[in-house]
Amino acid sequence: MDLENGKCWDTAKGSWKTTLILAYQSLGVVYGDLSISPIYVYKSTFAADIHHSETNEEIFGVLSFVFWTLTLVPLFKYVFIVLRADDNGEGGTFALYSLICRHAKVSLLPNRQISDEALSTYKLEPPPETKNSSKVKVVLEKHRSLHTALLILVLLGTCMVIGDGLLTPAISVFSAVSGLELSMSKDHHQYAVIPITCVILVCLFALQHYGTHRIGFAFAPVVLAWLLCISALGLYNIFHWNPHIYKALSPYYMVKFLKKTRQRGWMSLGGILLCITGSEAMFADLGHFSYAAIQIAFTFLVYPALILAYMGQAAFLSRHHHTIHQIGFYVSVPESVRWPVLVIAILASVVGSQAIISGTFSIINQSQSLGCFPRVKVVHTSDEIHGQVYIPEINWILMILCVAVTIGFRDTKHMGNASGLAVMAVMLVTTCLTSLVIILCWHKPPILALCFLLLFGSIELLYFAASLIKFLEGAWLPILLSLFLLTVMFVWHYATIKKYEFDLQNKVSLEWLLALGPSLGISRVPGIGLVFTDLTSGIPANFSRFVTNLPAFHRVLVFVCIKSVPVPFVPPAERYLVGRVGPASHRSYRCIVRYGYRDVHQDVDSFETELVGMLADFIRYDWYKAHGVIDASDEVDGSQSGASPGEYRLAVIGTVALSRSPAFEADDESLQPASVSAGFPTAESVTDVTERLPPAPKRVRFAVDEESSEVDSRSEMEIQLQSELEELYAAQQAGIAFILGHSHVRTKQGSSLFKRLAINFGYNFLGRNCRGTDVSLKVPPASLLEVGMVYVV
Repeated sequence: MDLENGKCWDTAKGSWKTTLILAYQSLGVVYGDLSISPIYVYKSTFAADIHHSETNEEIFGVLSFVFWTLTLVPLFKYVFIVLRADDNGEGGTFALYSLICRHAKVSLLPNRQISDEALSTYKLEPPPETKNSSKVKVVLEKHRSLHTALLILVLLGTCMVIGDGLLTPAISVFSAVSGLELSMSKDHHQYAVIPITCVILVCLFALQHYGTHRIGFAFAPVVLAWLLCISALGLYNIFHWNPHIYKALSPYYMVKFLKKTRQRGWMSLGGILLCITGSEAMFADLGHFSYAAIQIAFTFLVYPALILAYMGQAAFLSRHHHTIHQIGFYVSVPESVRWPVLVIAILASVVGSQAIISGTFSIINQSQSLGCFPRVKVVHTSDEIHGQVYIPEINWILMILCVAVTIGFRDTKHMGNASGLAVMAVMLVTTCLTSLVIILCWHKPPILALCFLLLFGSIELLYFAASLIKFLEGAWLPILLSLFLLTVMFVWHYATIKKYEFDLQNKVSLEWLLALGPSLGISRVPGIGLVFTDLTSGIPANFSRFVTNLPAFHRVLVFVCIKSVPVPFVPPAERYLVGRVGPASHRSYRCIVRYGYRDVHQDVDSFETELVGMLADFIRYDWYKAHGVIDASDEVDGSQSGASPGEYRLAVIGTVALSRSPAFEADDESLQPASVSAGFPTAESVTDVTERLPPAPKRVRFAVDEESSEVDSRSEMEIQLQSELEELYAAQQAGIAFILGHSHVRTKQGSSLFKRLAINFGYNFLGRNCRGTDVSLKVPPASLLEVGMVYVV
C-alpha cells in the first residue's frame, strides 16, 4: 500500500469487502474514545467560565467551535495528511521519529550500522534531483543539541500519551455514570456515582491480562450502537426543538462568541477541545488496520454521527435556558429512553477506555525497545494479532492512579482540564514531527511544512494555552506526571548511551582473544557460551573480566548483540547477522540479532534453537563460499562500508535452507576473507566490517592435475565442515551458558551535580527496582553467569 503515491485503494478482488470489514472493526479499537466525547464536552465547557443565556450566543458559538475543530483537526489534519506519514504501515509518535531518523542522521540510538539500511523495511524514498540537500536536514544533522531536543520532544509526546491513558478512563466512565443524577436524588447521587465509577475502573483494569482479542469481540458493535444512538438522538432534537440549528455552524458565531465572552470564552476553550479527544488513536492504531479503512470509518460514520450529536444537544439547549439540572448530555435525552442510553454510554466508555489503555501499553513497549524506558515485563496476549501487549506493573499503577484521580477530582471540570492539556500536547508533538516528515521524508518544499505547522499548530496552541491557564484547576496533573516520566525516560536513555560509550572505549582487541590459550593457563570447556553485549564489533570488557577471574571459556563462543533498529518490523529472514571472530579453528562467532520497535522478542528456548540453526547455516555458507561452491555474485565491494584488507564481514542468515549445489568453479577471488549474504531471497546486502584479522595469505596455484586437486579440495572442505558442525551440535548438547554483565554505574570525579543525581541515584535506583536483563531474556538461573562491571561515566 503506497500511501505517498496515492495508491491507498487496492483494486484487487475482494479488497473493498476487506476494507469495509476493517473499517467496521476499527470502530471499537480506534473510535471508542472519540465517540464518547459528546457526553462531557458541553458539560466541561459550561462548567464555570461561561453561562447559557436567553440569546443562545454562547451555545451557538460553542457549537461552531466544535464543528470547525472536528473538521480541521481529525478530518483534515489526521485523515488526509498525518495518516499518510506511516512507517511501513505503522503510526504513532515513534513511527514519525523512526521515519525522521532514517532520512536524517539524528538518531541517538547506539550501535548503529550501515548494514541496517539494507533491511527491506528500511525503505527510503529517493529525493528529487536537486543540487543542494535540504537546509533543514543539514542543520538538524550538524547540531547534536537538536538531536537531543528532538528526542525530548518525542519523549514528551510519549509521556502525554501515558497521561492520557490515565485520565481518559476516569473522565469517560465518570461522565457516563453521572447520568444517574437524573434518576435519583442529589443525596443518593453523590454517594453512588464515585463508588460505581471506581468499581467499573477496577474491573476494567483487572480484565487487561486477558487481552483485547478476548474481551474485544463486542467492541465494534457497542461503538456502532452508540454512534447510531447519538445520531438518532441528534436528529430527534434537531427536528423537534430547533431545525435551524445548522446556521450556528457558521464561523460568524465563533467571532460573536469571543466578542461577547472575551477572556471567559477563551478559557472555556479548554472544554471545547475535548471534542477531539481520541483523534490521535486514528494514527497510533494505523498498523492494526489500513489507511482506507480508518478513512472510511471516520468520514462516513464517526464524523457525521458526532456532528449530529453536538447539533442535537445545542438544539435542545437553545430552547431550554432554565433547566433544573446543569448542562449535560443526558438532559437532552428523552426520559423514555434514558436508561437504555445510559447503559450503552457506560459500555461505550469502557470500550474507549480499553483502547487508550492498550495504546499506553503499546507505546511503553516501543519506548522500552528503543532504550528509553526501564525494563518491564511485557506479555503478548495474542499469537494471531500482532502488537497486543499487556504490562502488569504499568496496568496496576494506572489503575491506582485512575481511581485516585476519580476520588480526588470528583467532577468533570477538573478531569476535563487535565485530559484536555494532555491531548493537545500530544497533538502539538505530532504536528511538529509531521512538519519534519514533510520536508525530510516527502521532500516537499519547506513552505508547505511551514503552512502545515502554522495552520494546525496555531489551532492546537490556542487550545493548549486555554488548558494551561487552568493549571490550578486540574491541568497540573498531566504536567506533573509528564515531568516525572520524562525525567525517568531521559535519565534511563542517557545512562544507556553512556554505558555503551564506556563499552566502546574499553573493548578488548581481537589479538588479545586469539592469544588466549593453554600456554596462559586458559582452558576451553564443553558447551556454548553466549556473551551478551551491546557492541557490534570487538570483544566486550565484561568478557575480559570473566576470563581474568575464571581462566576458562566455552568451546564454542558466541558474542550476541540484541539491538533495536528504527523500523517497526525486521523480517525473520533478515534478523540474524552472523560472522566469525578469528579463524575457523577458534570456534568463535558474532551474532547480531535485530528487532524493530514493534517486533515480538522470542523466548529463550526458541532463541537458543534458532541461534544454533543460524550458526549451522552460516558455517555451511562460509565453507561453501570459501571454496567457490556458492555463487558470490551478490557480493558488495568492501569499500562501501569502509572495509580494509583482512577484515571479515557478517552474513545475513535467513530461515531459508542453504543450497549446496555448486554455482560456479572457484577462482582467485573466491577465497576472500569476507562472508556476505548470497543466495538468500530476502537478503540482498551485506553488513559492516566487524572484526579485524591478520592479512589473508595469498593463494598460489601449482601446475598439477586440475580434477585431482579439485576433488581433494572438496573432500578436505567437507571433512572440515562436518567437523565444525559436529563440534557445534556437541556443544549444544553439553549446554548453553548465558554470560551477562551485572553493571553498577557511577560518575567521574568532578561531574556536575545534575549528572551525579541522575546517574548515582536516579539510574541506579531504577536499575535495582526494574527487571534485569536476565529476567527480560527469560534466562534460566541455572544457565546464568553474571559478570560484575563498574561503569565510570
